[in-house]
Amino acid sequence: MSDPLLEALRAQSFRRGTFTLASGKTSDFFIDCKATALRAKGHALVGEALLARVRAESAAAVAGVALGGCSLASAVAFASTTDGGAPIDAVYVRKAAKGHGTGQRIEGGQHLGAEARIVLCEDTVTTGGSSLRAVEALRDAGYVVVRVLALVDRREGAAETFAQAGVAFDALYGREDFL
Repeated sequence: MSDPLLEALRAQSFRRGTFTLASGKTSDFFIDCKATALRAKGHALVGEALLARVRAESAAAVAGVALGGCSLASAVAFASTTDGGAPIDAVYVRKAAKGHGTGQRIEGGQHLGAEARIVLCEDTVTTGGSSLRAVEALRDAGYVVVRVLALVDRREGAAETFAQAGVAFDALYGREDFL
């Protein structure tokens, strides 16, 4: 059975070479999900693929970590307006509070009630460190993070990081889908 999102990620996002990852590790492959998620068809595929899992968590919103997760959150939010279910809003989490304007670290969640259920979406996770910092920021803001959901898990420690922190985690694909 064909999986159009996986096919698109393999064709548009997977590269071999020498790369330094956000974790600081060096890798002989890189999966840049933005190369797929920022294309019109890829955006639609991402939204559709993640939406069912977000709905299963009864989430009020889906959050994305800047930069890779933001397009995912937007894709899910848009897809939620087309399937007949309740709309699911998007929230963006900055790596740090901005130094101007309102100085917010979290954008888009001001209308959500206290303890709103949120699924955090990530493009590719390695150790899970960036995602865990975003989970902490969301929790500090009063939200309940019910799951971290990644497009790709490189299988280099993220699942263990989330388990130790008591955060549910799932990924649509793993390194084995690319190597």
